[in-house]
Amino acid sequence: MAAPLGDFRITRSRNPVDLLNAATRLFGGSITTSPLHGLHGLRGGDHELRGAAAPDFAIGYFASPLGVRVASAAAGRGSYFVNIGVAGEIVASRGTLRTTLDKTTAGVVNPGDTQELRPCRRGRTRFLGLKIDAALVDQEFAALTGHLPVSTVRFDFPLDLAGPKGRAVRLLVHSLVEQLDSGDFLFQRAELQRSQLRCIVTALLLAQPHTHTAELRDGPQPGHPRSLRAALAFIETNIAERITLTDIAAAAGCSPRTVSSAFRARLGLSPMSYVRNLRLNRIREDILASTDHVSTIAYRWGISHLGRFAGEYRDRFDELPSATAARR
Repeated sequence: MAAPLGDFRITRSRNPVDLLNAATRLFGGSITTSPLHGLHGLRGGDHELRGAAAPDFAIGYFASPLGVRVASAAAGRGSYFVNIGVAGEIVASRGTLRTTLDKTTAGVVNPGDTQELRPCRRGRTRFLGLKIDAALVDQEFAALTGHLPVSTVRFDFPLDLAGPKGRAVRLLVHSLVEQLDSGDFLFQRAELQRSQLRCIVTALLLAQPHTHTAELRDGPQPGHPRSLRAALAFIETNIAERITLTDIAAAAGCSPRTVSSAFRARLGLSPMSYVRNLRLNRIREDILASTDHVSTIAYRWGISHLGRFAGEYRDRFDELPSATAARR
């Protein structure tokens, strides 16, 4: 890939501190020099960052000899990172795991993980870093399985970009960059960027082993009892309406206590928590994809108390609905 994100330069400086500050603004969290590298002797080279950010993601192109440590933000549900080499080789670590990033191997970092990236040799290595909001991974997992993950999806670290599955992830990431570079007005629209990002997340869920891979092998989990499948289908169909536990139990053909036990045993949360999370996910998607007022969208999805809704939304996404709407 030649000179990606050419119109999105954030900094190019001989001072590595400028790179660290710019990367922190783009990706959030804490980005510092690697303890094994430091700043000494690196003020003679160029350190460049190009990048773009939108709701649910940020992408950056790094060209620097600097080794960095990236720690996730302390608050919120966190983000995933996918790092892909463009030129040269980078020794990458995630906790005790280690791999070498290049054009054929990427690294996937999960929410809460600390990562280190160190060029193998002096000189300007180049790589792409893609940050993906954790809520989007949950949403795409639910689209594939019919339910939200019961715990955080945690991917294996090295991603083989040369194999058939990994190649799809690489092509989709490069396609996102090419769309941004095209300058075409349509590709600057949030709807198209989000559509492309959803494709990347879906490909990642299907291509890269993770803690919930078994649930994706044959589509929606066939092991759910009939009553639970009926309850999930009822919720999906009626998520914009007022739903009670009694309604869910009636659709499932069992008692509220039985359906609650099934949800907790199979999905790890109560029926009403599942309803709340799915509704909040739908509202967030609608906020990002339309220009309607937040209250209009919330009422459309069955919200009756805006104050309580705002608090639940903040707890789930670490920001108020108005902050999400401001990024449209």
